[in-house]
Amino acid sequence: MTNLYPILFLFPFFLLIQQQWCLQQLAYMDDDFVHINGAQFTLNGAPFYANGFNAYWLMEVASNPSQRPKVTSAFREAIKSSLLIGRTWAFSDGGPNALQSSPGVYNEDMFQGLDFVIYEAGRFGVKLILCLVNNFNDYGGKEQYVQWAKERGQQLQNEESFFTNLMVKSFFKDHIKTVLTRRNTITGVMYKDDPTIMAWELMNEPRCPSDISGATIQNWTLEMACYLKSMDGNHLLEVGLEGFYGASSSQKNPNNSTYGADFIANNQIPEVDFATVHSYPDQWLSNQDDAAQLDFLQQWIHDHIEDAQSILKKPVLFTEFGKSWKHPGYNVSQKDQLYHVVYSSIYRSARTNGVAVGGLFWQQLVQGMDSYKDGYEVILTEPSSTVSLISRQSKKLSVTHKRFLIKKRTQAPRAKRLMQTNWIRNGLQIHAHDEIIKLYKQQGDMN
Repeated sequence: MTNLYPILFLFPFFLLIQQQWCLQQLAYMDDDFVHINGAQFTLNGAPFYANGFNAYWLMEVASNPSQRPKVTSAFREAIKSSLLIGRTWAFSDGGPNALQSSPGVYNEDMFQGLDFVIYEAGRFGVKLILCLVNNFNDYGGKEQYVQWAKERGQQLQNEESFFTNLMVKSFFKDHIKTVLTRRNTITGVMYKDDPTIMAWELMNEPRCPSDISGATIQNWTLEMACYLKSMDGNHLLEVGLEGFYGASSSQKNPNNSTYGADFIANNQIPEVDFATVHSYPDQWLSNQDDAAQLDFLQQWIHDHIEDAQSILKKPVLFTEFGKSWKHPGYNVSQKDQLYHVVYSSIYRSARTNGVAVGGLFWQQLVQGMDSYKDGYEVILTEPSSTVSLISRQSKKLSVTHKRFLIKKRTQAPRAKRLMQTNWIRNGLQIHAHDEIIKLYKQQGDMN
């Protein structure tokens, strides 16, 4: 006869461990971080669908305390239009007034500007995507990193050595670590622990046309994604892709071009949490008329939603789109049509709990920022058909999240009690029973 006393003695221990796990899951649901559940974003236990905006200039402007009201205005105006996600730069490499003037040397005034951006976003309830480096030369980019390595004796052929040279990669890893472990001078919270940050973006629009096989960007993405995730398990991570397909599916790309990135392979890396897509048919198909550009856009969006759903099984966020008034023949109705195609495609997916989770237009400005105008800007306080469309579509998309939250608030106290009771009475006992069976088997008393 087996002595049951040691096993019975352990039974309460099993219950306690499992109860702690269950309570941790309840806390996880309300930790204010954006999470992934299947192919959806969730926030505090609710599905999170939201539109947003790009404002790359936030840190730069906020580095001057006298200009910080512009940052505050940007967030205030965004929230009024139900724009809940903001994408901005957490880099500025080399050159005057840079965040990082040389490898590992940082401008504290600029970093305090970013501190303020994160603080204000949190105050207004905006979730941030912070990009860590640029593919292009604006604000330094990968060319600046390569130049720093050359100055230290590295023999490098071109800027695409950014993806392969060991010294350059170590510079970038150091930047990742510096940003993630930065302690906000206003809130006192490390960036890697701050739920205001929704996600990290490795690079704005990575390209490597010298290697259309895609191996260079794939290997770099895998290495950097693993490195970042080893330090930060709280936040989501995305690559910063424009959505270009690899050589085997280049017919889906504008003009059948390849850029060394691969929407499928790059996003299949396990450490990458969601996919991103940019949409600029006025740039990519500048020799075609507006109707042809819209036809391409509709197919472009459809392909990426379909592939995210069936192949990647991950959320997809349309992180840049727009139309410039600087192009010949422009009129505002063309811009509105493009915005409508993007927003309506996202909403059709979202209303059936699909993978398209939102769209971020390029770019939001506020009054008094004429030097930042690039033709794509939207100023939300200036009435226009585009501003009305943004607000209307964004409020419609955010209803999914708000309805769930209202329902959750009314049911939360009772639901929490029921969950705890059911887990303890059912799940805990079943789990404990399974553990007892295992102990029996280990003692060889069951056949």
